[in-house]
Amino acid sequence: MIKIKTIEEINILKEGGKLLSSILDEVCSLVKPGIGSRDLENLAVSLIEKNGGRPAFKDYPMGGNIFFPSALCVSINNEVVHGPAVPNRILKSGDIVGLDIGMEWPIQSKEEASEKNRPFNKYSPGGGFYTDMCRTVPVGKVSKEASKIIKISKEALFLGISKAKPGMSINDIGKTIEDFVVKNGFSVVRDLVGHGVGHQAHEEPHVFNYEIGDKNPDNTSLKPGMVIAIEPMINAGRFNVKTTKNTYTFVTSDGSLSSHYEHSIAITEDGNIILTQ
Repeated sequence: MIKIKTIEEINILKEGGKLLSSILDEVCSLVKPGIGSRDLENLAVSLIEKNGGRPAFKDYPMGGNIFFPSALCVSINNEVVHGPAVPNRILKSGDIVGLDIGMEWPIQSKEEASEKNRPFNKYSPGGGFYTDMCRTVPVGKVSKEASKIIKISKEALFLGISKAKPGMSINDIGKTIEDFVVKNGFSVVRDLVGHGVGHQAHEEPHVFNYEIGDKNPDNTSLKPGMVIAIEPMINAGRFNVKTTKNTYTFVTSDGSLSSHYEHSIAITEDGNIILTQ
């Protein structure tokens, strides 16, 4: 079931999303050749906790009694998503790295929420609201292909966001993203999609990055109060992906580069609000 958010909840999500964006700014600023993924993780956790939040991904259940080990996803080169920040991995010049981060904010009791006249999220023990975002960034000097795939994934995200408004549909978002990505010589991952967000880290509906057809039962109409995470994941080669031995990190099946961009978006009467901007 799709959970519609109130205006008060969207305002809290906007506050949390702004904080999350500033946290990711600081994490991205550390990226350079020789930096370790654990250094990025430590900064992310420290800033989230300092701002009164909780990492949304650390210890997230991945199935099979396996839990994601870090607050930050650090996906390098051919890793599409869910690259762990621990154990430590050293970034090299020429790498590209997707930094995906989620936060529940503010962590609060019902009493604290009432005192501060804030909404309380009954769906989470922490009482806060979830936002989610990702950027792919270059490490040192990168190839022309690497620069292009980063640029196209970012532009694809904002084209998708332009379709995220009342009267449009999930298919409008996906078709717009796929058409642009393919036109630029890349492919759209089909086994992984965006999602609803806000009361939980992952909610309905699925937000596809490719055309599913207007009559597809998953083609949800967009309505005010919906909050979704749009996240194009695009590959330099084929769209096929596979998992590594840890069972949760997805990589391109042909070893080609992959790039990932994401924002959390609230659908409003007037269009949308980018919460993680």
